[in-house]
Amino acid sequence: MIETTLTESPEMYLETIVRLERRDGKARVTDMARELGVSKPSVHIALHELENRGLAEHEPYGAILLTPAGRRAAEEIARRHGILTEYLSRVLGVSPETAEHDACRIEHYLSRETMERIEEKVNGGQ
Repeated sequence: MIETTLTESPEMYLETIVRLERRDGKARVTDMARELGVSKPSVHIALHELENRGLAEHEPYGAILLTPAGRRAAEEIARRHGILTEYLSRVLGVSPETAEHDACRIEHYLSRETMERIEEKVNGGQ
């Protein structure tokens, strides 16, 4: 069974896997640890949790792969991040650097309803 409700930590790992794939072509434990500023054992613990939830697969010393469910979850996280960054920057006038940083911090805590309202504002709604 695949767990779909994620907390901040698994979301951060999924988001980082996608970012590394886009930048480097693959995600590896060493790269994840460096990117997130955590130890390699911490990455292994998080990957074990993602594997148990059916979101990622990892062979020792190999690349980290997202399952289809993991890819969908990661894409949704990235979508929310983009919407929040744009909202903070364009609607509120926050600098792009600050908007990026703040979006990364708050994207994990907003309700679906709040995200929908922010998305409406970003897309020109009232």
